[in-house]
Amino acid sequence: MNAAAPAASSGNDFAQRQRNAGWLKTLHRWHWISSAICLLGMLLFSVTGITLNHAADIPAHPRVTRHADRLPAPLRASLAPEGASTEAANAPLPAPLVDWLHTALGVNAGGRDAEWSPEEVYLALPRPGGDAWLRIDRDSGAVEYERTDRGWIAYLNDLHKGRNTGTAWRWFIDVFAAACLLFSLTGLLILKYHAGNRPATWPMVGLGLVVPALLALLFIH
Repeated sequence: MNAAAPAASSGNDFAQRQRNAGWLKTLHRWHWISSAICLLGMLLFSVTGITLNHAADIPAHPRVTRHADRLPAPLRASLAPEGASTEAANAPLPAPLVDWLHTALGVNAGGRDAEWSPEEVYLALPRPGGDAWLRIDRDSGAVEYERTDRGWIAYLNDLHKGRNTGTAWRWFIDVFAAACLLFSLTGLLILKYHAGNRPATWPMVGLGLVVPALLALLFIH
């Protein structure tokens, strides 16, 4: 009986090691999958974190482009105050006008609400790394378009903030954030499995928690 007990204990230890090895293999798999998904996003958000933190030190040279044109007679008649099909304060531009703006000025005005008044139609066209607006005089049909481009750094900074980036990019940020969370949690669990052979593991983890907390408490007011 005394000989059987060590054998059973050894068998239990072996089974436990097998289970631990299986879990560790699964964690490594999810860790590398999440890291692959996060790779490009982590590089982008790391670099733009630096550029945003030093935005005041990075010179910007906005480039402003202006265009002026006049609507063809049929479109001008459809927008005239007395003949306009809509008097709503906010409504999309008519499809024929959207097509003309795209052809004549290269402006993508579809799917956006414009501000309508008796005198004019105004359309804000914000975008990452710049801004733009369009104004149409409803009586004369005069069209003014202005676009401001603040450069690639401003563009990437706005991607970081999700500023004027649209629904698809907001979904990407959500998926990226979930992948980063998975990457961090699986990394933490992998650290737990290896901590017994690496005495510095938990002091380094604790340092990563304590340093930001101290900086926030002592230097952010």
